[in-house]
Amino acid sequence: MSVALRYLDSAADDAIRLAARLGVPSHLITQHRFPDGEIAVNVGPKAETTILYLPLDQPNDKLVTILFAAEALRREGCNRLVLLAPYLCYMRQDVAFHPGDAISQKAMGRLLAGLVDRVITVDPHLHRTPRLGDVFPGITADELSAMPAIAAALRGTLAPDTVVVGPDSESQQWVDALAKLIGTRSAVAQKIRHGDRSVEIAFADASAIAGRPTLLVDDIVSSGGTLIACARALLGAGATSVDAVITHALFPPAMLRDFAAAGIRSIRSTHTVPHPTNAITLDDLFVEALRDEIGTTFKETRA
Repeated sequence: MSVALRYLDSAADDAIRLAARLGVPSHLITQHRFPDGEIAVNVGPKAETTILYLPLDQPNDKLVTILFAAEALRREGCNRLVLLAPYLCYMRQDVAFHPGDAISQKAMGRLLAGLVDRVITVDPHLHRTPRLGDVFPGITADELSAMPAIAAALRGTLAPDTVVVGPDSESQQWVDALAKLIGTRSAVAQKIRHGDRSVEIAFADASAIAGRPTLLVDDIVSSGGTLIACARALLGAGATSVDAVITHALFPPAMLRDFAAAGIRSIRSTHTVPHPTNAITLDDLFVEALRDEIGTTFKETRA
């Protein structure tokens, strides 16, 4: 069985490193943009099983690329197509909040489920959807957690009295998991959102924060408003320092200045989206998830 990994240039470093770990060839998916904005795609040599390594930040062109890549790969004889999307787009809109709203999660899920045989992602931003499999009808969908890799990277680097803090109730699952793994306390803020970039943060028990270093944990940071408001609230509650670790860094790198001005000492992110804050690789997680796809090829390269 021939297996290959394909990637876009924006994530080349992570994709090539993962392919080397898996012991499979990697090929760049090339794109040509016509003057009117249309895209032409070339996927390279054929393989019976193809892993598409595509972080789906800035997703619109990438979704079109997946559509075209699937057409080319299937026509060339690809029997199994696996989408490894460390960050998965369009998970926020899972219901129609207003009459006429499109439910992007459903539309995107159905699109991809018609193109690939399996989706693998990390800490998807699910709210009212119980399982990732509900997004992708009829195919295998794997929801991986970055928390063990984050805990391994942090272990031994934090002060014993550090409090792991989440900015809202939605972060409770990640905060509790990480605090348990590294053996420290946790707290979750109360958040009132006034808009995409305006939030209000408060802590019910400031005494759990006062006089302690804190570690802010969140799955996605895009606008940065929540992170900034939470850092200011922590320092206002008496935290001695604020560091942050996030799974998906979607914010513009220029915002690092704003985070520093708000009192955030450091920010580390996982390699789900190429970003200057990337500090925690997830290669072991992906290798384990892809073990059954690689089969004997993987076993031989690890021997």
